[in-house]
Amino acid sequence: MEWSLERVREMVAGGMQSMRDCESSAFGTAMCLLLLFVWYCYRVGREHSSSPLRGGYSTEPSRVGGGGGALISTDGDGRAKGRPVSGVEEQNGFAYCQSAESFRCTNTGDGLNQKLYHSLQDYAKRYTWSGMGRVHKGVRDQGRYLTSRPTIQRPEVFFLPDLPSAPFFSRDAQKHDVELLERSFPALLAEFESIYHSPPARAGSSLPLGWKSNSTPHGQWWTFYLLNQGTPLALNARRCPRAWRVLGQLRTFIANNVFGNACFSVLTPGALITEHYGPTNVRLRCHLGLRVPSSCELVVGGEPQCWSEGSCLLFDDSFLHRAFHEGERETAVCVEGLKGFAFFYPGSVLCVCLYCCEKVLLSCYKGLIGGRHNCVFFLCSGGPEDGPRVVFMVDLWHPNVAAAERQALDYIFTPGR
Repeated sequence: MEWSLERVREMVAGGMQSMRDCESSAFGTAMCLLLLFVWYCYRVGREHSSSPLRGGYSTEPSRVGGGGGALISTDGDGRAKGRPVSGVEEQNGFAYCQSAESFRCTNTGDGLNQKLYHSLQDYAKRYTWSGMGRVHKGVRDQGRYLTSRPTIQRPEVFFLPDLPSAPFFSRDAQKHDVELLERSFPALLAEFESIYHSPPARAGSSLPLGWKSNSTPHGQWWTFYLLNQGTPLALNARRCPRAWRVLGQLRTFIANNVFGNACFSVLTPGALITEHYGPTNVRLRCHLGLRVPSSCELVVGGEPQCWSEGSCLLFDDSFLHRAFHEGERETAVCVEGLKGFAFFYPGSVLCVCLYCCEKVLLSCYKGLIGGRHNCVFFLCSGGPEDGPRVVFMVDLWHPNVAAAERQALDYIFTPGR
């Protein structure tokens, strides 16, 4: 092919003619792309400026399944009866938490929805949107998910869509961590004994240092937290070095966001914990049985299960759940020479004498014990079936939450954010 100036002129003229022929169709294509871009910006801006989670659930107490708290109470058939206990409002058979200490009691409605959306955008700017499909979908449509869920499962703060759900999970769901906890059973039990038998926190208190009493309509529910809503309790952790070391070895322990907890939990005979929902479906709650009388039961999503000493029980606490201990209830005995009461728990290692006078001899109704000055802890005789139920509780990630999603949720739900 010979090149000449005339040949180049012909080629340029032909190209210009082709461009004129295609000009109208190219212009139409560009306009369509521009309209699609404007529509996309409108949708994103609308979700960002108005309530991003349309249909956010109401904070009114009339909503069934509404904001239960971390400290919840129950009666035997799951209905909250009698007068409301401190920090809890009872309506329609459920307990509604109003505690200022609980994340799910104080972070609800559109205010939280806006925070979640802004936090997710901030995370994506700092890191990446890669792998954030379900998290973005969950944050964007959170109000719809929380209000349209069946009443058997209704997490009260955050619902991650497309996660397999069931009231109870097989131990194989988190096999490594379950086996590690069960191998640590003797060490955890010994550490529980040491903190349970320590002196009271202050004069007139019936609880040892570090323990917290939770509201229940009957009986007692005590907890000793190592990690509470993602925040370590340094003083408690120092007193339980082996338990803290075990937590550090768990692969799926939720340690960096408000959905993560680890504690020793004690339920005395006669205690009842009201039906309530957990805050999210991204976690599995693991109970390692340390002391388990035969009269205790956990009901999740209508399915009853019993704890077993030395074994782990995995369940999704975003399902409606309750727990109870039907053993013989504690007896309060007024003893001459006391400025208070002596509470005797049959079969328990704990007998609490409040404001004992010096050298007072007390009679535990299943044996004799000696009293000393101030508050003293004694060993009461009795059958183990009447003792407290004790579990070591940890929150683990749901096995179907991916690593990228865990990192994003840790960022969005960082304590104090």
